[in-house]
Amino acid sequence: MITGELLIKLLESCKNGGCLTQLHSLTIKTGFSHDTFFAAKLINLYSQLTNPRTTRKLFDEIPHRTVYIWNSILKCYCRDRRYKESLLLFSQFFSSQKPDVYTVQISLKACSAVKSLDFGKIIHGFIKKTDQIDRNLFIGSALIELYSKCGKMDDALCVFEEFIEPDVVLWTTMITGYEQNGEPIHALKFFARMAMNRGVLIDPITLVSVVSACAKIFDLKFGRSVHGYIFRMGYENIVSLLNALLNLYGKTGSVIAASKLFKKMEEKDVISWGSIISCYAHNCFPEEALFLFEDMLARGIEPNTVVFISALQACEATCNIETGKRIHNLAVRKGLDLDILVSTALIDMYMSCSCPDDATEVFDHMPKKDAVCFSAMLHGCVKNGRESQSIGVFRDMLARNFNPDNFDLVKVLTACSELGVLRQTSCMHGFAIKCGVANNSFIGASLIESYAKCGTLDSATTIFRQIIDRDVVTWSSMLAAHGFHGKGKEALDLFNEMIENSSVKPNEVSFLSVLSACSHAVLVKEGIEIFNVMVKDYDICPNSKHYGIVVDLLGRIGELEKAMVFIGQMQEPVEANVWGALLGACKIHQNVGIGEIGESVCCR
Repeated sequence: MITGELLIKLLESCKNGGCLTQLHSLTIKTGFSHDTFFAAKLINLYSQLTNPRTTRKLFDEIPHRTVYIWNSILKCYCRDRRYKESLLLFSQFFSSQKPDVYTVQISLKACSAVKSLDFGKIIHGFIKKTDQIDRNLFIGSALIELYSKCGKMDDALCVFEEFIEPDVVLWTTMITGYEQNGEPIHALKFFARMAMNRGVLIDPITLVSVVSACAKIFDLKFGRSVHGYIFRMGYENIVSLLNALLNLYGKTGSVIAASKLFKKMEEKDVISWGSIISCYAHNCFPEEALFLFEDMLARGIEPNTVVFISALQACEATCNIETGKRIHNLAVRKGLDLDILVSTALIDMYMSCSCPDDATEVFDHMPKKDAVCFSAMLHGCVKNGRESQSIGVFRDMLARNFNPDNFDLVKVLTACSELGVLRQTSCMHGFAIKCGVANNSFIGASLIESYAKCGTLDSATTIFRQIIDRDVVTWSSMLAAHGFHGKGKEALDLFNEMIENSSVKPNEVSFLSVLSACSHAVLVKEGIEIFNVMVKDYDICPNSKHYGIVVDLLGRIGELEKAMVFIGQMQEPVEANVWGALLGACKIHQNVGIGEIGESVCCR
């Protein structure tokens, strides 16, 4: 005779659908199918070993469904992430029976997963009418999580404040909610409140959120204090907590601290490796990042998306195309090359390594594209002198209803400048006006430059005069525009207007634009005066470009000896462009003596 105890053991040992069908038949024959416990057990097994339709059919065939059976099917739906169906089922249940604590907890979890705030509020209303459920700490935590996931931290705080003695779970859920909703300062303040409460023991899960909050606001001092607390509490071997610390040290540029922590870690997972590789890659140590990546592979650890991206960024920083291609091939073998973030990192890497064809191939093979990958492709094309292609990418970006940001518009205008296509510049100008960004200083400056390079100085001037709040970038672009057209006197007049009639202080770029305009117009005296004003009045240290223009100015009027004296007075090493300007002038004026001196010094 089959006893209930034996049937339970048989059900617990069931591993496949065929076995389950036989045991289901046995349950019916022995009369246990109407038992609540066995019905719930069967539902749970059917959900694990068969399809959802069969599980639901079994549930529907049960004549008398208790709360326990309803909870079993709801739990199965949530476990399979069928949250919307779970909430529909809860609605049916709620209309006929009274839920218990477990039912409410499962349903709130489903609401959180799909961010169903309205449904969650209905459940919250029911909870307020039921004292036993209302005071339950698990229900409180589930409500706080729901409001946090829906971005309603004020409502979450109201729930929290209703509990006289909140436990560590409630405190942690609040801290995590603030941290994940972009309020890291509130998270740390809440943690400070928690730390003052002697009745609550701070656990590692709480500390992970606290360290993450420190990383978001780059608060290294607070993070180090938490690190010390972690060691005092004996949590130094909890990998998730140490990974959060690695992330903090990486974000705050504390490479040495991250390195020491990583070396001390007894256990490391792929997140640990990804964090330290990212730390090195993003803090100007790309070679070390690639070394660690190779070490990780040698140890047999499977890289994830984050690791691939960090390694590719290290290749980008070092222009290491060989390693970059090897990483690309590895990503293909692991099936991660089509991940949108990895693909975007590949595009950036190939573009930075002057391999636009490879970048284009990656872009064309992407099954899904977003605004970020379009931006990477657009910027890379401009960087590699593929202006026409960049405009095509921009057109495709708009066709797919992705909104370009201001940096994208600046890059497209740069492409228009290089192509010298006035019609294209006019179209971009119209697009900027439509988007309401034509008065942005960087876009305005790019429009001025583009119109000037397309041969229409009047249009550039009109744009400049229409910009109400002009900054140094806008003024410098207009000064450069006059230079493009050989309007040295107009550039000087505009420079004087800038100094006398505006609050904008010229910078090294402004002076470079005026000097360039003087050079084009052969205004030697004025150019020298501008150079002296820059050095003496504005205390700006000239760079090689400034020196090169002054040498070019002197060379244009044959003052080669003065040019040599000027070069001799330079405080920094003389770069190639300066010698190039002098040698070019020597060639024009056929001054072999100074030319030979310059050539001998240049070739040392």
